[in-house]
Amino acid sequence: MRASQKDFENAVNQLKHLKEDPGNEVKLKLYALYKQATEGPCRVPRPGVLDMINKAKWDAWDALGSLPKETARQNYVDLVSSLGSPSESSSQAEPGGAVKQGGCEALVVTREDGITKIMLNRPTKKNAITLQLYQEIMLALEAASKDDSAITVVTGNGDYFSSGNDLNNFTESLPVSPEEKAKNSAVLLRDFVGHFIDFPKPLIAVVNGPAVGIAVTLLGLFDVVYASDKATFHTPFSHLGQTPEGCSSYTFPKIMGSAKASEMLLFGKKITAREACAQGLVAEVFPDSTFQEEVWARLRAYAKIPPNAMRFSKHTIRNREREKLHAVNSEECSILQERWLSKECMNAVVSFLSRRAKL
Repeated sequence: MRASQKDFENAVNQLKHLKEDPGNEVKLKLYALYKQATEGPCRVPRPGVLDMINKAKWDAWDALGSLPKETARQNYVDLVSSLGSPSESSSQAEPGGAVKQGGCEALVVTREDGITKIMLNRPTKKNAITLQLYQEIMLALEAASKDDSAITVVTGNGDYFSSGNDLNNFTESLPVSPEEKAKNSAVLLRDFVGHFIDFPKPLIAVVNGPAVGIAVTLLGLFDVVYASDKATFHTPFSHLGQTPEGCSSYTFPKIMGSAKASEMLLFGKKITAREACAQGLVAEVFPDSTFQEEVWARLRAYAKIPPNAMRFSKHTIRNREREKLHAVNSEECSILQERWLSKECMNAVVSFLSRRAKL
């Protein structure tokens, strides 16, 4: 039995009351199906390469080809139904599926036993980092640098440490030009990485699962990295027409050698936790079954070490390179700002988004 027009209208209304943002891949599907169900096959001109947001939407709609309106309407209803029941305290949405998440605690900060734990808390989104989450992490680091804890730990909730940038960061429509958006993004990234460079206390990464992009490149700025044997490390920058960030263009060759760093940063080679440990990026790998128990027992012991001694020791170890790291960070962000405006990068990102949006 095919969905009626009333079913379709109810689905559109239900989408306005979802509990969580369904993610950019789903939103592109919803947009395409909505347009196909209401207007039929895509007949509008293809947006220019610089209009990345509308180009991704156009590609998703065009990929539906000659799919009948009735079938698109049924698929739209089915997809909305699969997203779960609505909630009155939820997000706002446009008819095509542009949901804005609100009220979700994406970052959990706790202090106990001399440890400040900063935990990415978007497990259903693989702990992807939104623009807002960048700001929240910086605020958490600022607070942790001044509290009475001895060490600070960054980790993820769920199966992933972090999948890196949320796709919404690339497609979110803002009332600014592409040039202004690229500039603002570069400033945000520079400030974000700068918080890790300047952090005064021992900073430990507890990598509980796969890490991608910025979640990997930042690890060179941590004092110690512990990983589950289920963790992997992936930096697919070149595949997206982009370049390294997080000072990894400097820290990775220094840590693991030029050849191994190039395999990751130039060619996007994904490495296992054991490989990352052998190359010096990770201090120790633990069996996933005992990972949390063993790591946190060790960290609680570290937190009992006189805190000022650790701060001064870190200053002695890191201070010589702080100026160098800030210079590298600025250069990386400047290059990325140019890359984000290049046709090569835009085409690569749009192609990636379009592949994920196909039904």
